[in-house]
Amino acid sequence: MSEKRDRRPTEPRRPPTARLGSEALLTDLYQLTMLQGYFDHGLKETAVFEFFVRRLPQARGFLLAAGLDQALEYLESLRFTEDDLEYLSGSGRFRPDFVEHLAEFEFTGDVHAMPEGTPFFADEPILRVTAPLPEAQLVETRLVNLLNFQTLVASKAARCVLAAPGKQLVDFGFRRAHGAEAGLLAARASYLAGFTGTATVQAEKTFGVPAFGTMAHSFIQAHDSEIGAFEDFSRSFPESSVLLIDTYDTLEGARKVTRLAPRLAAEGITVRAVRLDSGDMGQLSKDVRVILDQGGCPDIGIFCSGSLDEYEIVDLLRGGAPIDGFGVGTRLDVSADAPSLDCVYKIQEYAGVARRKRSTGKATWPGRKQVLRQLDDDGRIAADAIALEDEAASGIPLLSKVMSGGRRLEIPSLEDAREHARAQLDTIPEPLRELDPTESFVAEVSAGVRELAAEVDRRFE
Repeated sequence: MSEKRDRRPTEPRRPPTARLGSEALLTDLYQLTMLQGYFDHGLKETAVFEFFVRRLPQARGFLLAAGLDQALEYLESLRFTEDDLEYLSGSGRFRPDFVEHLAEFEFTGDVHAMPEGTPFFADEPILRVTAPLPEAQLVETRLVNLLNFQTLVASKAARCVLAAPGKQLVDFGFRRAHGAEAGLLAARASYLAGFTGTATVQAEKTFGVPAFGTMAHSFIQAHDSEIGAFEDFSRSFPESSVLLIDTYDTLEGARKVTRLAPRLAAEGITVRAVRLDSGDMGQLSKDVRVILDQGGCPDIGIFCSGSLDEYEIVDLLRGGAPIDGFGVGTRLDVSADAPSLDCVYKIQEYAGVARRKRSTGKATWPGRKQVLRQLDDDGRIAADAIALEDEAASGIPLLSKVMSGGRRLEIPSLEDAREHARAQLDTIPEPLRELDPTESFVAEVSAGVRELAAEVDRRFE
């Protein structure tokens, strides 16, 4: 008698779930090929690299430094795991002795940086790494990745903050962000720049960024009546309900709120605000404000969302829209009008000798540098100078040591960095605060830096 066999269809083989994995391999292949070259030829003296932005994006009068905390966390924890080493060994690209050498790899260098929340301009280094050449080289890709993205979003968020002084601003962009890490870090960067909070719950858990939530159209549509949905939601959140009133008819939705809110108030339930998410928000907000005020609900605020950015916000407020807060989403988290920075991380010194790149349009200034800032009598930025670290020059030094021997020093908390950013935004001159600035700010390159560049050129010629 033949053996019975299970004839159920075999499930198709599924590919492994994509994960970020070890941060050591979050790098370009050429970083590792250079490391093997350095290993082969004994190039391990101290190198100095600096991160800076070559030119500001169009319509940006300034940038806001962000991402330092994550950059230092990366440097401090950088190691190759057993799995990393197995992968590199099996790739066939690297010799066994080099892969074995990577097992002992860790970052042991020093880092100088501008505090997060500091405004900066083209060519100004915001971070300097001093470490043995292989260490300083390997970290380039991930450092640029971390600093570029949060600086990009923080700078966009700062423009929204300047456009809407005193208004509640909430990051709504996670669902449109380019991946989970991007959405999470965008929530952090926007909060640092002055946003009130975020809709992303994980950002509250991870960074302490206050989380805010309202309701979705689906909640309204799941009920047989709009006012019934409003009442159910308010009873679930008796102290913090924000009611979405544009699912069907925005003005009728507002009238329903005026009928419901006094009855709920008698039971100690407060409707905080109504939310508009579509239509002509300028006119609708004015009409809704009239309905709320005439209906005896002057304390209920108006919150708006839906494809907003600093340009839309300015237009609404200049048009007299009585809006108390804004949810800013897609255009913030992808920095829609300026989605990338021309930022680089370049070697400026090796083995005690200054170095510079001379490529057309991409030349660098050599040496270890400091940025010195001068303020005018009103406390606004008057001038910046890019000088050698040990050069005698006047001004407030913007870079300070934040990591020594591969271990971070005490750096400000996110709340402290947020407060620093708030104070620093007050120092930006009026022409640079405009959404489309007609003036640009250029830092002066000191005589010492220029003389060192000429000396490097002569030496290599």
